[in-house]
Amino acid sequence: MRSNKERLAQAGLLELGGILIVAPLSAMLTGHDLASMGSLAVVMSTLAVIWSTVWNWMFDRWVPTRQRNMLQRITQALGFELGLVLVTVFLVAAWLEIGLWQALLLDLGFVAFFLVWAMIFNPLFDAVMTRLLARKAARERKHPSPHSMR
Repeated sequence: MRSNKERLAQAGLLELGGILIVAPLSAMLTGHDLASMGSLAVVMSTLAVIWSTVWNWMFDRWVPTRQRNMLQRITQALGFELGLVLVTVFLVAAWLEIGLWQALLLDLGFVAFFLVWAMIFNPLFDAVMTRLLARKAARERKHPSPHSMR
């Protein structure tokens, strides 16, 4: 099981890495300046973290088990993405002064990017954490702390 500290680090690094990649990429693709796209990416990332917390809390109330079937997991993921797009498409349109259709397409591009980025980032994060935790456990076996001797 992950600690809250590890979950926070994973979410923070996922979002920070994504912002550092998506801001210049989206600026190049859309012709908008890096400052606009970077600040938009930060705001959208912040909203995604908040919405994820709210959505998963609600979904846990509707489906109160950790043993979810594939349909429940797909529903959870699609509900998150749909809710996020419904909120952010209007933000994107206003922020960049573009139409709703263009904003929807750009928003879906952000969603697709973060889906791929998460599929790359999460296994790398897990591999690094596994190594770090194994090293920590080995150090503790070699040099037990006074607290672990009780």
